[in-house]
Amino acid sequence: MSNPSARSSLWRMSRPTKFEEFRYVGDKRSQRYYDLDDPDLAPDVVDELMRSEQFTCFAPDTPAEARNRGYRASC
Repeated sequence: MSNPSARSSLWRMSRPTKFEEFRYVGDKRSQRYYDLDDPDLAPDVVDELMRSEQFTCFAPDTPAEARNRGYRASC
């Protein structure tokens, strides 16, 4: 029987180089934040955001901090 945690990590998208230590990244244009560990997040969305250079991260790296800065969840 396979290890479920190992299987779930295979589906996790690799994080952009600048955000290896962060889980949540915000889009300054739409004021939405994305969970980079969300298996339903399309890689195209993150790729486009990185190309636009209109991104930010949050410290602490939590949804509460993103909301505190005026960002809303992407979905």
